[in-house]
Amino acid sequence: MLLATPRTARPRPRTPAASRGGTGGQRTVQAGGAALALALAAYLAEVLTHPLRETLTWFDLRVYTTAGQAVLHAPGTLYAAQMVPGFKFTYTPFAALVFAAWAWVPWGLLTWLMTASSVAALGVAVWLSLTALGWSGRRRLGASLALTAVALWTEPVQRALHVGQVELLLMAVVIWDLCQPDRRRWKGAGIGLAAAIKLVPLIFILYLLLTRRVRAAATALVTFVLLAAVGFAALPQASWQWWFGADFLRAGRTGFVGFLANQSLRGLFTRESASLTSGLWWWLAAAALAGAAGLIAAARLHRAGRPVCGWLTCALTGLLVSPVSWDHHWVWVVPALAVLADAAVRASGAVRRACWALAGGVAAVFGAWPVLGRAGPLVPWGLIWYAPGSPGTAGSHPWSSEYHWRGLTWLAGNAYVLAGLAALAGLVALARTTGYAGPSPWRSSRRVPRPTAGTGRSAAAPTAGQAAGCPAPRR
Repeated sequence: MLLATPRTARPRPRTPAASRGGTGGQRTVQAGGAALALALAAYLAEVLTHPLRETLTWFDLRVYTTAGQAVLHAPGTLYAAQMVPGFKFTYTPFAALVFAAWAWVPWGLLTWLMTASSVAALGVAVWLSLTALGWSGRRRLGASLALTAVALWTEPVQRALHVGQVELLLMAVVIWDLCQPDRRRWKGAGIGLAAAIKLVPLIFILYLLLTRRVRAAATALVTFVLLAAVGFAALPQASWQWWFGADFLRAGRTGFVGFLANQSLRGLFTRESASLTSGLWWWLAAAALAGAAGLIAAARLHRAGRPVCGWLTCALTGLLVSPVSWDHHWVWVVPALAVLADAAVRASGAVRRACWALAGGVAAVFGAWPVLGRAGPLVPWGLIWYAPGSPGTAGSHPWSSEYHWRGLTWLAGNAYVLAGLAALAGLVALARTTGYAGPSPWRSSRRVPRPTAGTGRSAAAPTAGQAAGCPAPRR
């Protein structure tokens, strides 16, 4: 009888936890699907058990459609007339052309299309963020479902759905564009499109330049200029009035700058100084400092192989330095939750617990909580609404509620901008301390094998940054 020589089993390469499939991946999908189903069921129950005028007003969507009707029938009144009582149209002329394309859609259908597409864009943003972080397979699907469930019940997302805002759609377009390979010819066009509708995404062009992706930055800028030219060609009078009129640099054209929903540095300094002008120079100095620190940190994080942290830092910087960042602009908390969840999964021990605790803290600060003592549903409200606020269209007065906050009321009313400053400080510290090398929570925590004899190469799996098509960190 011949004894069979045992075959030497070749070791199977270990796959990072974020990419494994199998039974664990299936359980992740089931748990994530159950979480999202529960979140959607709770949201539908909230909508169905309250009058729509309380849960889904689609207020901003009505402004969009009225502006679109003005483009079709009275373009000269686009920036002169009130689209709804007390509110004028403040977006770009090109945006008005986009909204004019919605004019033929019946209002009842358009409202639900806007809500459904915004929820879908929320899921797309989470999916793209996890993909850029190196997730794949069933675990990416399960994690996307779970994070979408959590993100749905954050106040910025609820507010965007409540008023029918385009924020979730624009965020998904910008993230999709940033996740494209740098060799893609049309990378940057999505950023240019988003900026042609709302100017805030222009900061991503600076980010592309600082990260030496000149072609993508040029594509974004050319797209923006061309679409602005389309607005000029179709609406010359309105375009001249918007771009060169007295209101272009007036932040108050969109409402009271000190209103509690304005969670930007300008809003913070206006409330602190109890005046529209007294805190202006303080805001300019703080915005310049935050802008420079944020963009430099974003570029360093990108070059260190952490692209998602890079463009998230850029988005956070834009929210802080913009004169007006309404609460629904803070939907960028969604990819922030994805980054923290990824950090927790890849880390171990105390670092993992700290990352989960930080993710829970972010979800709590930006969560949609009921406001005790306030009539109506809980859906749009969050911690910032625990502070008393004046009507957003009332303007600045000595008796404005925002000028008299103290203690916990002050903390609650400035919660987003304070959390944003803390996050920016943390990201700047991360960019300075970790540099281009060394382990971090954003990479797999397992040890890298030694080079295989005779090859000089390591069998290590790619890092999250490499998986997203970004350069490997320098050693």
